[in-house]
Amino acid sequence: MTLQPGATPVVAGTELLERALGFTRGALSLVRPDRMDAPTPCAAWRLRDLLEHMDDSLAALHDAAAEGWVALEPCPRRESDDEPAVVTSLRHHGCILLGAWSRLHHDQPVVVGGRPLPASTVALVGALEVAVHGWDVARACGDPRPLPDELAHDLLGHAQLLVTDDDRGVRFGPPLPVEFDRPPSDRLLALTGRSPDWGP
Repeated sequence: MTLQPGATPVVAGTELLERALGFTRGALSLVRPDRMDAPTPCAAWRLRDLLEHMDDSLAALHDAAAEGWVALEPCPRRESDDEPAVVTSLRHHGCILLGAWSRLHHDQPVVVGGRPLPASTVALVGALEVAVHGWDVARACGDPRPLPDELAHDLLGHAQLLVTDDDRGVRFGPPLPVEFDRPPSDRLLALTGRSPDWGP
């Protein structure tokens, strides 16, 4: 699915966020307790660290839409007998944040770290992070699934503007070389500092 023609910036960002979450939900289904210490494409993080970072990010995205600001603080985990608590919490935050974003009617500012940003920009950054971290999770669990072509294509156009030099070494690694005729998933991953061929 491509973005609807004439969609407002917030709607376009929310559509991408929904699609990114759909992909990442599938990746979360691969997580098992015995995989929590597995390495990930994020070199400094084991799978447990990555999932906790993702959970905090989803909670922040919910607050961005519901409250108009981002706290940037770790969130409590919801316990479950059937899966790691952080995965249960991720599923919960993924559900409630889409409801909050769907209720936004204007591109109102969101305060992140004391800096006001357009809500559409926050949604697009969130969609990019959710999607590539979903790929990280799948790879850490030994699954080679790529990002869906249309999702990767739509994110790629925004990522080239959203990922700045200031993000390198903080949110994303240095860009990796990749042939232009590679699939959109490979090009997006390379832009965000990931080798499409990474494996545990």
